[in-house]
Amino acid sequence: MGMMKEFKEFAMKGNVVDLAIGVIIGGAFGKIVSSLIDDVITPLLLKPALEAAHLTKLEELTIFGTVKYGNFLSATINFVIVAFVLFLIIKGMNSMKKKEEAAPAAPAAPPADVQLLTEIRDLLKNK
Repeated sequence: MGMMKEFKEFAMKGNVVDLAIGVIIGGAFGKIVSSLIDDVITPLLLKPALEAAHLTKLEELTIFGTVKYGNFLSATINFVIVAFVLFLIIKGMNSMKKKEEAAPAAPAAPPADVQLLTEIRDLLKNK
């Protein structure tokens, strides 16, 4: 029974749950990016090239009938979009951290005994 309790504590730690949520959201984000590329970007940007080749899908682009460079182009576009979005997210997070770090913290007040000694010193100076 001790091993099950230990496993439950491990599985319910914040880091494990956060990682699982990140993986699930990453998978959903991947589907969004794939749809963006296949349904929006490819038709808009590559439509002239596809029409010139008498094709309807990017994946159908081939050289010599066997080398499917359309799949490679699709994967490359996908990677560039994901990398750019992640760059923007990290850049935004870094700029927020810089703003937090830029605000200097007020110096801490000296302890009561140091403050009392300072007052005594100042009184003795004035005499």
